[in-house]
Amino acid sequence: MVSVATVQQLLTPAFTVDIRKVERNARKMLERSQALGVQLRPHMKTHKTVECADIMTGGCRRRIAVSTLAEARFYADCGFDDILYAFPLPRDKVAACAELAERLDRFQVLLDSAVAVTELEKMRLSGGKSWLVWLKLDCNNGRAGVRPEDSAALSLAKSIADSEALELVGVYAHCGNSYDAAGIPEIQAVALETTMATLKFVEKLGRAGVKCLRSSIGSTPTCSHPVPEMGHLNELHPGNYIFYDVQQMLIGSCQLDDVAVRVMTRVIGHYPHRNQLLVDCGWSALSLHGMGKMPTGYAIVDGHPDLKLVGMTQEHGRIEPISGKLDVDKFPHGTLLSLIPYHACATAAMHAVYFVHSEGRIVEEWRPTRGW
Repeated sequence: MVSVATVQQLLTPAFTVDIRKVERNARKMLERSQALGVQLRPHMKTHKTVECADIMTGGCRRRIAVSTLAEARFYADCGFDDILYAFPLPRDKVAACAELAERLDRFQVLLDSAVAVTELEKMRLSGGKSWLVWLKLDCNNGRAGVRPEDSAALSLAKSIADSEALELVGVYAHCGNSYDAAGIPEIQAVALETTMATLKFVEKLGRAGVKCLRSSIGSTPTCSHPVPEMGHLNELHPGNYIFYDVQQMLIGSCQLDDVAVRVMTRVIGHYPHRNQLLVDCGWSALSLHGMGKMPTGYAIVDGHPDLKLVGMTQEHGRIEPISGKLDVDKFPHGTLLSLIPYHACATAAMHAVYFVHSEGRIVEEWRPTRGW
């Protein structure tokens, strides 16, 4: 049910999604993966909605990645299958994962430690089912995963493959270091490095007699500008691309026109003595992640390149000119401003409803799942 007719009528702050840009972003990513000859396993962590998941999967409701157990349960309840819980398996969630593994045809987990292998072996699945396991690789991302060049990585893969309770489905790497890139050449350098490290590890597994069916890498920057070598992989798993954001634009993943989301806010105060406007969007509606990243402050004020969002408290935002004196008469009380977020994932997580529009007319309201 749609509560208002247009973006202009929204109560602010409000998170808006341009459906035409979402559909275009989804189509382009699918075309890239098809051109490479690999499957797309889109990540749901950015939006966490059924509607957007249907767009990303073409309505098949198969082959997705999630980052929380709450997402996994949510999508399972909505009829999705072939779900990869792409997070180093937490010990406290093994029993809940077992419920999903027994309920779904292909619920898969990811791990990077012998401890996790032991926990899965202790929690045997009923009906003779095996745990479907992906091994997480760290290809210079520096967050989670085993380094493919370490002997421990091969040993861990062997322990998964040799277990009567587990099946090694594939290896999975996140190109998170692409977020440090500045431009397409640096993005593609990370893509190539991660791809080759992953493929070499799969070859090492084969020489050791370890069967590994699939290889998957992903990040929005690398999948937005793939290299030909990625065609030797089996899957790609980007997520942010469906919305994009200012961070992705600065890296070189996309153009500003590709960013599908905005936070709408209204002017609620004039303060000429400090050369500022006050708006009704604080850090409870817009992520602080952009602090110090841009000359325009925490976001881009769409259509006003001369303005800067200089600070936020919980419910308030302060906007001032980048230089010169602010003409407050141009921004009467109630003026609607559009903020382009630095980080769409973090900003979307702050909103219980997304107002989906086509050329400013509200066509749907999407409600994401929440929790861990």
